[in-house]
Amino acid sequence: MWKLGWIDPSEYPFDCMLRMERFQIRLILDYLEEADRPVMGIALKNNPKVAWLWKQKCPERTGEIDALAALAPDGMAPARVRQAEETILGGYEDFVIYTTPEVMNEKCDFIRGWKPESLYEICELTGRTVLDVGSGTGRLAFAAAQKAAFVAASEPVDALREFMRDEIAKRGITNMRVCDGLCHSLPFPDDSFDVTMSGHVVGDLFCEEVAELTRATKNGGWLLDVPGDQRTPARRNEKLLNDGWEELPYPGTFGQTTYRYRKQVKK
Repeated sequence: MWKLGWIDPSEYPFDCMLRMERFQIRLILDYLEEADRPVMGIALKNNPKVAWLWKQKCPERTGEIDALAALAPDGMAPARVRQAEETILGGYEDFVIYTTPEVMNEKCDFIRGWKPESLYEICELTGRTVLDVGSGTGRLAFAAAQKAAFVAASEPVDALREFMRDEIAKRGITNMRVCDGLCHSLPFPDDSFDVTMSGHVVGDLFCEEVAELTRATKNGGWLLDVPGDQRTPARRNEKLLNDGWEELPYPGTFGQTTYRYRKQVKK
């Protein structure tokens, strides 16, 4: 499991795992390393509500969830159970922090260090229809809404969708709507948007995702990949470069180069 340093696991109850979406549960189980299986087993056995809900959301993984829980011995000390919980919470902190969007905005460098100008300078948004895919807390979508005619923010995590809806109401925004949707399965007809953008999203199913972004974008429109600024060195996105996207680097807030990409749609 990886460490990002975005959260203090001791501040989160394991019950936050009740907020995981189906796709997140699948990914958690898919990427669970062999050495961490007993730890996950302890956490699931001692949190039957979480195990039950995971099985309801992912019935095809029921056997695996039951097998993990069966690895844990009975009667474990509360301190050992909590240690296992915090290990899992810390290992999947990128999903855990989604349950607290306010913390996400405060702690994630790619959100708090990013400036809207790095979006505006690579594509004209005024008067256009824009789709933000994997919108998160709305970093790109809210910036686009200041200029675009209409912005759709597609986000598969319910806690983040509700956060954006609350922000829309607080700010009195009238040209932005939030919906569910995965990068490779968007709820829009073909040729719906002038600009389709994302950041830190495309890559797991690269070909399918780019094809879906292209499908939803009008001929002559633009695909944008706009990562946020970060403290650690960023890698160039070779997949996008090999697919013909233009690279547009800039010096980020924290002194590291940030790489943006764009590609005009030709159908």
